[in-house]
Amino acid sequence: MKIVIINYGAGNIQSIKFAIQRLGYEAVLSDDPQEIKSADKVIFPGVGEASSAMQKLRASGLDNLVPELKQPVLGICLGMQLMCRYTEEGNTQGLSIFDTDVVRFNNEVKVPQIGWNQIENLDSPLFEGIKEKEHIYLVHSYYAPITKDTVAETQYGIKYSTALHKDNFYGTQFHPEKSSVVGEKILLNFLSIK
Repeated sequence: MKIVIINYGAGNIQSIKFAIQRLGYEAVLSDDPQEIKSADKVIFPGVGEASSAMQKLRASGLDNLVPELKQPVLGICLGMQLMCRYTEEGNTQGLSIFDTDVVRFNNEVKVPQIGWNQIENLDSPLFEGIKEKEHIYLVHSYYAPITKDTVAETQYGIKYSTALHKDNFYGTQFHPEKSSVVGEKILLNFLSIK
């Protein structure tokens, strides 16, 4: 199986690569459109700030490539947010794969949310064999509201989307590569999707 992690300068690519290795697979880091298109599975990572990440994607033409991919694609953290229509962070237009806007947590909760929280209302092949209320690891100040594409929710002041799914596109606000055994199972489930 050919697994490509899109390399556009996002901060968490090595930890994702190591997590894939722990599962017994190899992943290639690449920004080459042909290599990305030929992959069986594509991981679209993200740690950092939305507008500068989007600039990097535009500069390399990957902003046009990602929405056209036909194989299973997993966006992680900022990767998932950039797959949405728009994010308030840096007033940034996204890739419009998911039909929702990303907004900032209000000041009634500690921002950013850092640490472990629970996922519930699980409704996707990503969560095969995962129990409701399992703990996952998060670091974020912005979130996607509940939408028709929501396949997992988390409570932090309000309920919001911790995972989205539409067609061949999946997104997790949490970091599966840092979410211990649960995260490894979610990554393995993604790699098993046909």
